Order: sequence, then C-alpha cells, then structure tokens
Amino acid sequence: MRSVGVEEELLLVDPDSGVPCAVALAVLASAAQERAEKEEAFQAELQREQLEFSTSPQTEMGELAEEIRRCRERVSAHARAWGAAAVALATSPLPVTPSLGSATRHQWLAERFGMTAQEQLTCGCHVHVSVASDEEGVAVLDRIRPWLSVLTALSANSPFWQGRDSGYSSYRSRVWGRWPSAGPTELFGSADRYHGIVRDMLATGALLDEGMVYFDARLAHSYPTVEIRVADVCLDARTTVVLAALSRALVETAARQWENGEPASRHGVPLLRLAAWQAARSGLDGPLVHPLSMRPAPAESAVRAFLHHVEDSLADHGDLSLVRSGLAALLDSGTGARVQRELLKGTGTLADVVRACLVRTAA
Repeated sequence: MRSVGVEEELLLVDPDSGVPCAVALAVLASAAQERAEKEEAFQAELQREQLEFSTSPQTEMGELAEEIRRCRERVSAHARAWGAAAVALATSPLPVTPSLGSATRHQWLAERFGMTAQEQLTCGCHVHVSVASDEEGVAVLDRIRPWLSVLTALSANSPFWQGRDSGYSSYRSRVWGRWPSAGPTELFGSADRYHGIVRDMLATGALLDEGMVYFDARLAHSYPTVEIRVADVCLDARTTVVLAALSRALVETAARQWENGEPASRHGVPLLRLAAWQAARSGLDGPLVHPLSMRPAPAESAVRAFLHHVEDSLADHGDLSLVRSGLAALLDSGTGARVQRELLKGTGTLADVVRACLVRTAA
C-alpha cells in the first residue's frame, strides 16, 4: 500500500487582533527544546509569520488524521508561549507586511525576486505519495495533470488578501503563481526527460536549486514520492485527510494506467492553466473546467468525475466511504473560503473571522 505524508503551512497570528506576527523562529526554538524522538518535524518557511510541519509517512488515513491534529495542537501550544496562535488560513484576511526570514536562502530569494518574495505570505498543503521509481513517478505526473485543478477547488481557503475580498476562493494559488517555475507542466514522457528539463531550468541561473522547481506536482528531491502541491492549507483537518486519500488514489490510478499501457491525456498547458485559474476563482461555488472535456461544468459534476476516476483505488485502500462522506460535506457546507465569507457576514470584521478560524483549526 502506498504511503502518504502531508506538509501543512500554518499562519501565526495575534489571537486578539488576528494580525500575523513574526514569531516563527521563537516558536521553532520552543518546539526544538521539547522535541521527542519520534515527534513530527517543524520548520521555518519564507516568512516569519508562518511555519510548516510534516507528518511521517502513513498508510492508514485514521492515523494520518490523528497526526495532523497532533501537529496542529503542538504548533498552537508552542505559539501560545509567545503570545501567538496558529491558524490554518492560506492567506491572511487582515493587512500584513511580511517579514522575510534571515536565512541565506531567504535573502537570495528577496534579492532575486523582489516583491514576489516580499509579498509571498501564503500557506499551502503538500501531499507526498510514495512511488516505486522515478520512471513510475513521471508516468504518474503525466497522468494526473487534468485532475489537479479539482484538488485546488476542494481545498480553497484564501478569499481575502490585504484586508479585502480578492474575488477568488483560492487567491493563494494566484499569488503562488508569480514564481517563474510554478504551475502545470507539459508531458514529460520519461524520467530522463523530466530530469533533463529540471537541469535545463537550473542552468538558466534563474532558480537557486532544485527545491525551487515549483511544479504543481513534481518528483520530490528528498523522498521517493510524487509531491502534489496545488492545495491551500485546509481550515478543517478532515478536509486535509480527504485530500490525502484522493491524492493517493489519484497516484495509484495513474500508475495502474501506465502499467496497462494507457496513454496520458494530451491536454496542453494553456488549458491546464485555465482550469487552475477557474478552480481558484470558483472553488466549489461556481463552475469548474471539467478534467476530461476541458469545458465548463458545475463543480459537483467535476468532483463526481474525479471520484469516479479514482473509485477503484479508493476502495482498494479502504478509503471510499471516508472520501464519499467528506466530499458530500464539502459540496453541502462549502470550502474554507465559503466559511470565511459567511463568518464575515455574520461577524462584520476580519479579526472576528480569524478568531473563529482559530477554533476551527483546533477542532
């Protein structure tokens, strides 16, 4: 059974005002002092107003869910020691001037990319799914491309930017798309060609290293996994688990297609970019670009097509019931973006939105 690991980036905020606060280094130092032998990994991100945790590889979704909640609780506990709180929001609803980290890498990014780096306070969720080889991994990358926009729509949790409604459900994905290596990819065809393209990208001098190859999905450079990178951090940890189960089933389905000699869809990058844009704009509250036809479709239709596509793999992993109920809840109650907008209507202030989301992060 393929293993799954999750990386979540969390926003650090003042629990009263809701404004992001630059305490990541202090929180990480506090966590390091109490780290147990098998404790999950916490690490700094680009800005001091955020940090990331990584789960261990898991094969059971129940165990993954427990670890995600435990990691969120641990980050929150260490943040409280410094007068802060950790919240699962993909962008800050309130205005903020981010504080870049002082690491050499962060300073290189600031010098090289200017405002793109300075303004990049976004929190995503990355899902790692194990693969047997680079060749299998690249075959998977080629075959999952049309489905990734649906994962963006399901995870959408960033409607606000600098104190205003952005008009998007996942504005994080639009801000992230400013990086020159971000976005959907062409068909690679083989592991050799994938690695050749990465080498050519690095040879341009525009990127610092392989870690800056920000494809929507890529071969992880430190683990034998495919890393799917299109999701917002999810307000509800249960949504994260549904995304992880869907991602594993998507990878397994693609690997089986490759083994059976089924070719990858030849949808071009321009169509995939438009599908990603539409998912970011609508979330589940408007039309999506259908992954098969590349034509407008109701969000529910695109989600059901995704479920049908991976249903056998979900059943084989024992995740079908979990995913069915999770998708039904999302279609009924909405994504984090809808929740945030409804909270604003009910409370009237973005600070109240953040405070309410703190409670939901810990649920």
